[in-house]
Amino acid sequence: MAHMKDNGYGTEHMKDDAYGTEHLEDAKITATNSDISVDEVYSPQEQRRIIHRVDRRLVTMCGVMYCISLMDRTNLSAAAIAGMNKELELTVGFRYSIVVLVFFITYVIFQPPATVLVRKLGPRNFLATITLAWGATMIGFGFIDKWTTMIALRLLLGLLEAGFFPGCVYLLSTWYSRYDVQKRYSVFYLIGSLASALSGILAFGFMQMAGLRGYAGWRWIFIMEGILSCIIAIIGGVLLVDFPERAHKSWKFLTESECAFVLRRVNKDRGDAVADSFTLGKFLRPALDLKIWGFALIFFCTTTVTYAIAYFLPIILANGMGFSIGAAQCLVAPPYVLAGIVMFGTAWIGDKYHIRGPIVIFNSVLALVGLPIMGFAARPGVRYFGVFLVTAGANSNIPATMAYQANNIRGQWKRAFCSASLVGFGGIGGIAGSLVFRSQDAPAYRPGIYAAIACNVLTIVVVVLLSLYFAMANKRARKGGKVIEGLEGFFYTI
Repeated sequence: MAHMKDNGYGTEHMKDDAYGTEHLEDAKITATNSDISVDEVYSPQEQRRIIHRVDRRLVTMCGVMYCISLMDRTNLSAAAIAGMNKELELTVGFRYSIVVLVFFITYVIFQPPATVLVRKLGPRNFLATITLAWGATMIGFGFIDKWTTMIALRLLLGLLEAGFFPGCVYLLSTWYSRYDVQKRYSVFYLIGSLASALSGILAFGFMQMAGLRGYAGWRWIFIMEGILSCIIAIIGGVLLVDFPERAHKSWKFLTESECAFVLRRVNKDRGDAVADSFTLGKFLRPALDLKIWGFALIFFCTTTVTYAIAYFLPIILANGMGFSIGAAQCLVAPPYVLAGIVMFGTAWIGDKYHIRGPIVIFNSVLALVGLPIMGFAARPGVRYFGVFLVTAGANSNIPATMAYQANNIRGQWKRAFCSASLVGFGGIGGIAGSLVFRSQDAPAYRPGIYAAIACNVLTIVVVVLLSLYFAMANKRARKGGKVIEGLEGFFYTI
């Protein structure tokens, strides 16, 4: 039975606690055939208010924590030119590249089980705990004396961060309908990208602590950023929210009735709001779906470029383009401003017009235009302009690819597996990205430029092939043929 409650925003409709779940099966039957803007309880204005509350709490907190995550895994380049390479003798052979890539060994291996743990333990407990643990690990980086010790800590850091990004991608996908999700992914990733934009400036500031208590500036970069991570982890332990069916228990968040509205909305869109019981077979069965690996390959190609830029841009600016160390640290930031504009602009277009593949292709073309300019132009200023285009195109494709995948799969455990496989291949892209710009290729770094060009071309090819397959499957389904993703009325988003 409905009753009314004044919640400070005006009158709020309330239903019995069971309302959000008693009609789940009906919602599955009518999924994608119902207008998700029409709700039995809340008016469109009230719906927008609820969704914006979710945005402010969930997307913002996940984004801030991802900002710290990205900062902690990519601060090596800032420390490298601040004296770490010289003190730890990382310029010998491939030592620096080895230190970079070992992170991804544990990062990739432990993503599937970590994603299951997010569902089992709850995102607030799991994500906040691993963030606190890797913050403590980062502090430890500031006290090492041998480069081999750094390898051990990077392996530990990879294990701790393995569950964070796929866990956030999975969590966000459970809260939003298919054509709400890319803007949210973009804001999430955009907040995270602040790490890449500001890490150089922040690192330059921490470098000025050189000599304090006898520690070099590069050590203070790790120590201070580790402390920041621990602080954010504690805040996340309070403010992070659970999956929609349990989120009413989160501190000062939505009521049970409001969470039930989110479940109804997701069920109308795709009919998979609540997870069924876990079995290993249910979790691994999506591995037989070839399109999952197509999405993963796109993400691999994208992250190869984004990680290469994140790990090597300060070094390229200093050693390849002739900028001073201070200038190289600070010039990392401006390209990410353009990346943010392109990222959110393309996300808005993608959600409004229900397109995904063309957005990915556009971003890849943007990077393809920038790469030759970055690699082959004669003047440093022109090459730096190329950095803007590459950074914008590559980083914009991160949320675009996540939305591309999220729109074309169904089922909670499939979503969990696909989040792990997508980000796992992203981690393999991180390994590739850590190797493409080699110190012996300075100052032009042409092999790295060629590798990045190849990745963007391959992305375009895979998107074209997926689009052709999706178009044929949609045509067949509309004619009464094979049902897509096991749900009548579900169609692929091209």
